Formats: sequence, C-alpha cells, structure tokens
Amino acid sequence: MKRLLLLAAVLLLAGCTGHLKTGDLVFVGIPMDYSLEEDTMDGAISAATGQGGLNLIHVAILEVGKDSTWIIDATIKRGVDRYPLDTFLTNFTLKDGSLPTFIIKRLKNDRHAAEYVENAKKFVGLPYDVAFLPDNGAMYCSELVRESYRTPEGEYLFEEKPMNFKNAEGVFPLYWQQLFALIGQEIPQDIPGTNPQDMSQDPCLSGRAISLSLQQ
Repeated sequence: MKRLLLLAAVLLLAGCTGHLKTGDLVFVGIPMDYSLEEDTMDGAISAATGQGGLNLIHVAILEVGKDSTWIIDATIKRGVDRYPLDTFLTNFTLKDGSLPTFIIKRLKNDRHAAEYVENAKKFVGLPYDVAFLPDNGAMYCSELVRESYRTPEGEYLFEEKPMNFKNAEGVFPLYWQQLFALIGQEIPQDIPGTNPQDMSQDPCLSGRAISLSLQQ
C-alpha cells in the first residue's frame, strides 16, 4: 500500500510540473514553523539558511529515463548516490507522515542538461562532505550540483557566496559546534560555498513549489 502511495506521489509530482526532465533540480523545503531540532544537520541548515516562509534544506538532481526516474544527490546516509525517485520521497517523508514542499526548477537554457547529469554520475561513490570545504574528495548536496553544472568550457553555472552557519540570532547551532569540534576543524563561516536556499534563487533557473501529501 505504501508503495502505491509513493507511486501516486511521483505521478502527481510529474503532473504538476507538466513533465519532469533530465537535469531538473528538486529542492526540498519545510515550513519555517516545522519542528526540526537544531541538533540535526537538517535543522542546523534550516536555522542558518531559511528565508521567508520556507526553509530549503536539500537539493537533488533528476535523471528521467524511459521507464524510471532517478535522483542523484549527496546525503549523510548515502554519500553521493544515484537511486529511484520513490526512495527519495521515502527518505524525505516527515515525521507526521506527510511530504515536504518540493520546488522543481529547470535551467532556462537546458541545452546541456544531459551532460550535467553525466558529470554528476562521475561523483557517485564519494562521501558526504561534513567539513563543507572545496576540493577535499567529498561533496555536500549543493556542492555536487555546482560542480556538475559546468559548461563544456568549464564555466560554473552557479555562483559561490560566503557560507553562513549561524541562526537568526547570530549564534552557531549546537549541531555545528559539535560536528566541527569532532572533526577538529573551525566552523567554515564565510568561506565561499553554496546552499540550497541561495541556489534556488539563481537567475539561471525557473520553476515553482509543489506541495504533496503522503498518508500512511
């Protein structure tokens, strides 16, 4: 039964966007008032980057085949991996059994979209970048997108900005304090990088939010 509900959610996701295309980006958003503790990575990310009424905590790449749709992304659980879209929906099901808001965005110029996806596949198998640093043999979610979406001439489509790990009160959430103490590294505040919230607003993208529900 749950499998059928997930399939219905996938079909609804595709229908709401007209159709999904290879190279589309899926941003995962939760409401500002959703109870996510700051002692989790998702909570710490939402506390540091949330704007307006929605916190974007993750971004993933879509690959659409004839018979199936795949996700390529970077998570703590999987590292950089490629897996079915319905598994992605299961992984991001909220604790009340519902799904978050998904924002599907497409490149305004998607001529090389399939090439960007092939670039992303080359990174499959790398670990998740808990240090949030460039060129260290690991990747976090928006870093994977930035490194994959490069023109044939090697130019980046997405800009880097100074990273922020502080919450609205200007304090580092406990999660970041503990994580970087554990790996023996200073919190990389203001080091150039990316995050899903900023990336979703890049002028090279267009798209809209879609709310789905997944009843148990």
